[in-house]
Amino acid sequence: MPAFPSADGFDVAAWDLGGDGPAVLMAHATGFHGQVWRPMAAAMPDFHCYSFDERGHGDSTRPPGHAYDWTGFAEDALATVDGFGLERPFGVGHSAGAAALLMAEQFRPGTFRALYLWEPVVMPFDVPPGPQENPLSEGAVRRREVFPSRDAAYENFASKPPFSALDPAALRCYVDHGFADTDDGQVRLKCRPADEAQMYRMGSAHGAFARFGEVQCPVVIACGSETNAFGPQLIELQAQRLPHGRTEVFEGLGHFGPLEDPSTVAAAARRAFTEPG
Repeated sequence: MPAFPSADGFDVAAWDLGGDGPAVLMAHATGFHGQVWRPMAAAMPDFHCYSFDERGHGDSTRPPGHAYDWTGFAEDALATVDGFGLERPFGVGHSAGAAALLMAEQFRPGTFRALYLWEPVVMPFDVPPGPQENPLSEGAVRRREVFPSRDAAYENFASKPPFSALDPAALRCYVDHGFADTDDGQVRLKCRPADEAQMYRMGSAHGAFARFGEVQCPVVIACGSETNAFGPQLIELQAQRLPHGRTEVFEGLGHFGPLEDPSTVAAAARRAFTEPG
């Protein structure tokens, strides 16, 4: 596992997910890590897929008390592009990871050939409201952090929403790589609840929407019809602001669509990257 230096003194863990063809960089949602993309990458064998653990997630570093400004996630994406030496890769992002890829393209225009983004967390305001407490930040604080084993954690998540909607292989990747062994034989979340809560607070503080006009590459913004987050109306507002944006809505899927049905979302991303708009 390579680790690439990023902004603010972070080291970003990065993953080569295999495949043969044009490069695709995949960016995960808050609370997850880069290896949850393995099932979707496996469904895109004609692309060479890469991913990374955003700061504070997975095997990337997590300095205590960090503010977790989301521009840092964009810096982590750029660090991975540079670290692997990717030349104009495609990008696939989910939630916070989708926002990170948009900001990375804004910070360094021409980085990505095209983007396929599932419900990017970008509030449609030219002036962001700033950090805010919200149900996600409040819920993260209460998240259970330690389990007797990875199997116990898997059974817990598989039994209740929203994780119960995940494809079993994606949930297995989340659990197997999202926990660290403790000295007493248990397992502990690598993305600490206090850090995750702070990340959610900062989701309304970045200014990506005001700079959407700078994103010149083709962008598809997708959502699930059953989402409780960024639904059809919101993603349409986002796409209208992008010079080359369009939307797709997937019946029966929710906010975690790429992890709920990796094969279907992979097929859609492949179409977006190979067929004329």
